[in-house]
Amino acid sequence: MRVSAKGTLFSPMTSTTSPFIVSSRRPGPAAALLGVAVLAGLAALFTPQLWAQIEGDRGVVPLASTSDIQVNGIEVNTTGTDGQEARAKGWELAAREGWKKANGPDMDDATIQSMASAIVVEREQVGPRRYIATLSVVFDRARAGQYLGGIAGGQKHSAPMLVIPVLYSGGTAQVFEVKGSWQKAWAEYRAGTSSIDYVRPVGAGGDSLLLTAGQPGRRSRAWWRNVLDQFGASDVLTPEARLERQWPGGPVRGTFTARYGPDNTFLGSFSLSSNDEAGVAKMLAEGVARLDQLYGTALADGRLKPDTSLNVRPQLDPGLAALIAAGQKPVAVVTPGTTPSDGASPVPTPTPTTVPAATRTFTVQFSSPDAGAVDAALGAVRSAPGVKGASTTSLAMGGTSVMRVTYDGEIGSLADALRARGYKVSVGANALSIKR
Repeated sequence: MRVSAKGTLFSPMTSTTSPFIVSSRRPGPAAALLGVAVLAGLAALFTPQLWAQIEGDRGVVPLASTSDIQVNGIEVNTTGTDGQEARAKGWELAAREGWKKANGPDMDDATIQSMASAIVVEREQVGPRRYIATLSVVFDRARAGQYLGGIAGGQKHSAPMLVIPVLYSGGTAQVFEVKGSWQKAWAEYRAGTSSIDYVRPVGAGGDSLLLTAGQPGRRSRAWWRNVLDQFGASDVLTPEARLERQWPGGPVRGTFTARYGPDNTFLGSFSLSSNDEAGVAKMLAEGVARLDQLYGTALADGRLKPDTSLNVRPQLDPGLAALIAAGQKPVAVVTPGTTPSDGASPVPTPTPTTVPAATRTFTVQFSSPDAGAVDAALGAVRSAPGVKGASTTSLAMGGTSVMRVTYDGEIGSLADALRARGYKVSVGANALSIKR
């Protein structure tokens, strides 16, 4: 039997600053010194603020999800001749109690121990002759699955779901702004046997800017599609936890709500409580497990499925489509000296044949001060003639974002089409830069 220790990984984060444009005119000595002083002052003023947007210890790396069967929240209290013997007895008792909690058939301790692949220590106290702990037992699926097939066995799995865990505590809402206990509980949840395919962001780098507590309130399908594409997800889950403290150091009441989709649809809610602050972590872990059950039940009932409106692309107006189709039909003409009343058949004008343009992929940079600007830029590019598709590859709110555009034609034709839509276009090497 091996021991699984919980650890936290930290991802390095980077900071970027915008370059300052200086006039090309050669300044005098006094002007040069003044310019250097101004630039130094601006750099000192803005660099810490820009760095503060993404710096700090924000997220927890999720544990690797496997198909093994984990039973959580097993409390043991054992004694022995010394602390090590008491601990060994506690782990044996945890495996036995975990097997019962998983509804396994009656078996001898040796067989149960052989199927327990790991013991996860949630909390422990080791004394000279006593061992008190809260443990989790992981049973190997290959060996225990035939006896515990009812657990996560024979059930359908969901599409990849992005998880945005929102915590309301102390009058504020947070996701990745700080290293929170609610996000930590979701990161440490072993979802290998769950019917939900959770996509759990780390919270490092740009995650803290993109996934905020206000994000579930957005309704723009184009914006949500861009966010989901960043994480390879089909839809979004928003598990909420609201903590209310009765008094400092006193009981803590938690209200947990399961929501999903771009409309933040309500699925269910429940409440848990803790006697003091020390029990909040355990309460949050239990809240994650019960929310997983709510999401699993919703999936089985057919209520939890990707929103089809997230995949809807902008459609051409039906009236305009009819006019375009009418303009492409061959026009019937009458030969000189004859009229339709003479019985002569109209001679159709032959439709000219054109060679289809080659489909190419270009990169388009655009300013993205807010979500509305992203939607407007995507809509304008997608509606341009010859554009087959456009999707963002990099989002930078308040800066410059990048989209990949599939176009039937040359880059110059795409630039002209975007200029016709009111954009100022700069053409580069297989790339465009557009702005209003």
